[in-house]
Amino acid sequence: MNSFQEFDSSSNSETKAIDLSAGNTSNFTSPPPPSSSSSPPSSSPTTLSRYENQKRRDWNTFGQYLRNHRPPLSLSRCSGAHVLEFLRYLDQFGKTKVHTHLCPFFGHPNPPAPCPCPLRQAWGSLDALIGRLRAAFEENGGKPETNPFGARAVRLYLREVRDSQAKARGISYEKKKRKRPQHPPPLPPPNNAKIVI
Repeated sequence: MNSFQEFDSSSNSETKAIDLSAGNTSNFTSPPPPSSSSSPPSSSPTTLSRYENQKRRDWNTFGQYLRNHRPPLSLSRCSGAHVLEFLRYLDQFGKTKVHTHLCPFFGHPNPPAPCPCPLRQAWGSLDALIGRLRAAFEENGGKPETNPFGARAVRLYLREVRDSQAKARGISYEKKKRKRPQHPPPLPPPNNAKIVI
């Protein structure tokens, strides 16, 4: 095993459908989180946030993908190219209609009729997934500089998906500008104040 925690290769998991549209990427049944026998017993079990639960499911899903890969891949040998392969694999479970250039509805946000264009994973879902996997990689002992989820190729792919989906739907994704807190202007001194010299 390497300096970071590898996926458990002994688990037998059942395959299920992947649904990223609602923030759900658990296409495989995931084992319960590992328990440490050295931790002191607590009076109430720790409940994880929705984000933490989703991150754990995503991490287990990616681990299952690596185990099912031919030939099987270890996490230490995983690169940005494997992450891209995983993202393309997830497209088959997408629910977002992405119009092709030949489609008469290309560039229309609300097409008036159905079309045969493919369903893909939405850019926002893929972006959030990569963010969770990037964090999970480092939480499991991976070094930020070797994180395959932060590879330049992955960032470029996400940008390409965002731009192509925006054009296909006729919707632009603009970076949200941070709102600066507005401070109320200082109050002028009251007119009835006496100035003592």
